[in-house]
Amino acid sequence: MLLSRNIFLLIILGILNSCGFQLRQPVLLPVSMNQTYIETNNNRSLFSQQLKKELVSKNVELVSSKADATSILKIFEDETGRRVLSVSARNIATEYEVFYRIVFGLEEDGKLLSPPREIILTRSYTFDERLVLGKSQEEEMLIEALAGDLVRMVLNQLSSK
Repeated sequence: MLLSRNIFLLIILGILNSCGFQLRQPVLLPVSMNQTYIETNNNRSLFSQQLKKELVSKNVELVSSKADATSILKIFEDETGRRVLSVSARNIATEYEVFYRIVFGLEEDGKLLSPPREIILTRSYTFDERLVLGKSQEEEMLIEALAGDLVRMVLNQLSSK
């Protein structure tokens, strides 16, 4: 029994290895981002807060002035909101879509390395007027998840330069 289980595990590992499966590697940011200044209109947004935490965890020093920075991460736009997707026969919203949109660019030595990039993420959820408190918490959780996904996407794009 033990021998057959070990053989089975070896076969599964062999299949995963032969198909090119790899664990996701950590994001390696450019060396020029070792001292980064984040320029944004809204320092208190979920995206900005999560971005700062993630950069600090990647050993990036966040500086407080542009003069001390080796690169400037510019967040041109940072907005979130919701739209109605569907309504009931009584003209009451039954489904919403939350979105989070950012436009960003990286500047080094006074020049923008690439044109500003826009990323928009959306999620939808059903709405029941009898469960208003629970649905508002669900919306907040979705927006936090969108902000976290955006941070990972931005860092992946910055690491690919």
